[in-house]
Amino acid sequence: MKFGIIREGKNPPDKRVPLSPQQCKLLMTQYPGLELLVQPSDIRAFKDEEYEAMGIPLQEDLGACSVLLGVKEVPLDMLIPGKTYLFFSHTYKLQPYNRTLLQEILRKKIRLIDYEMLKEDGGKRLLGFGRYAGIVGAYNAFRAWGEMMNTYQLKPAHQCHDRKEMESELIKVKVPDDLKIALTGAGRVAGGAMEVLSALRLKHVFPSEYIEETFPEPVFTQLDVRQYFKRKDGQAFSRQEFYQDPEDFESNFLPYARHTDIYIPCHFWSERSPFIFSREDARHEAFNIKLVSDISCDIDGPVASTLRPSTIEDPFYGYDPVTEKETPFETAGSIGVSAVDNLPCELPRDASEDFGNELIKNVMPHFFNGDAERILERASETDLQGKLTTPFSYLQDYVDGKTAD
Repeated sequence: MKFGIIREGKNPPDKRVPLSPQQCKLLMTQYPGLELLVQPSDIRAFKDEEYEAMGIPLQEDLGACSVLLGVKEVPLDMLIPGKTYLFFSHTYKLQPYNRTLLQEILRKKIRLIDYEMLKEDGGKRLLGFGRYAGIVGAYNAFRAWGEMMNTYQLKPAHQCHDRKEMESELIKVKVPDDLKIALTGAGRVAGGAMEVLSALRLKHVFPSEYIEETFPEPVFTQLDVRQYFKRKDGQAFSRQEFYQDPEDFESNFLPYARHTDIYIPCHFWSERSPFIFSREDARHEAFNIKLVSDISCDIDGPVASTLRPSTIEDPFYGYDPVTEKETPFETAGSIGVSAVDNLPCELPRDASEDFGNELIKNVMPHFFNGDAERILERASETDLQGKLTTPFSYLQDYVDGKTAD
């Protein structure tokens, strides 16, 4: 079996890779029948020479490969007919901007296995870049705080060689003894953010302690949905009922916002769910949040201050709760906002290695065991006959251009 790692072709360029050179070598050792080829690229975080040093051949033409691995959407003219591709296609939610991509995949009779669709039987995703989104997003929170308060300056993560260099910058962080940080979410993203908070040796306290007690040192708390949402009718919170019918619930975040200086959203949010804090909430006299580092980055959604995504080059802006409009970062009376939507790209080497580890552990075995658990089958949006698979037949109107943009 021949696998190929394709050159990323989407703009702006993405330096991440699905497998590092060392991981390629590990896979070929683990599966002696496997051949790996790498398409040359001058933008990857891992250089061509690093792959060659591990004995991985560089080859422009990947036509001999049956499976091709990438990261972001593949440009239409780079798609090779009759192959199996793995990448983030951003099509399963009927995203209008990628309709032509799915149309071309079907026309070229390509089997598309979308990384986001690779899940366990229970629905838990098998891989993703969420951990490093959390790591960089939390780092950006402290970088932004230093700039807002004019107390210290951290080197941007994307200017660091790797995570080790980035974390060495944290020694510069100086925050008030009474600083309080709230984090929402409990998945990969939240776990990554908490790694940074732990590296700073910040004390982790329970939500009840957070709003009821004072502390002689900076603290953070992690809020679950049962803390920041509540039933409208005042009945006891039920997680099952919340996920089944979130319209019956409303925000309970203000009691925490009253005590919070920095808010780091790491949650998953559905459009059916209530907002966490609204524009009206941001004007409330009890609202104390001074900075939001929005890793989840749902635009005009649950976090009122997130008006737009920011960029790696220009990551911060301000939100004026009175006018409900964007204002320059550090404007008096505004809430500082960091809302970069491609955070793992700031540490592409580390993020790629983390992703590759999950790929090797959770996905690659299914190519060699006949896909006994149907992991690959369930994640395949299309087949090699140029048709949508049964679980993704709902995309047909999308492909035919019958859905609203």
